[in-house]
Amino acid sequence: MSGKVIGKTLNHGFAGAFARTPDMIIETRSAESNIVFGDPLMAGSAPGSVKKADATITANTFVGIAGAEVKSAYEYASVGEGNYKQYDAVPVMQRGSINVVCKNGTPALYGDVYVAITTSAFTGAQVGDLMASGTGTLDTDFIKLTNAQWGGEKDANGVAELVLLTRANA
Repeated sequence: MSGKVIGKTLNHGFAGAFARTPDMIIETRSAESNIVFGDPLMAGSAPGSVKKADATITANTFVGIAGAEVKSAYEYASVGEGNYKQYDAVPVMQRGSINVVCKNGTPALYGDVYVAITTSAFTGAQVGDLMASGTGTLDTDFIKLTNAQWGGEKDANGVAELVLLTRANA
């Protein structure tokens, strides 16, 4: 049996997992639609609700990132989905460090964080994807989150630490 070595670096973990705990603010909001762990969020139409970032998000309407919480399985088919369904309680990271999937570019420590608002932001883009760079145009294809920065490079799974410096639109 051959041996196996851990290696020089460890993965960041899972999208939506809190990266550092001392300086974080998390608020619970109601999901207006399906939200995946680690999604960027904006205010929903109902008071106190949130939804995944869509084409109308701006730096001024960004609310936070969907955190991953242990959830009970209501039905066998929902085990391990990693998302919140409509009306579920969603932990919204408003300040602190959280792991997210960076869909494009190479995040660098203190680097800018962008959200795709069109599928032209980069090849294979989906609206609401987080990215470190894009091939589209700023404010036309993607927006810059003014209260966020990358906490370093992404791992082999595309997961990187995102740091929310201040609460925005809390």
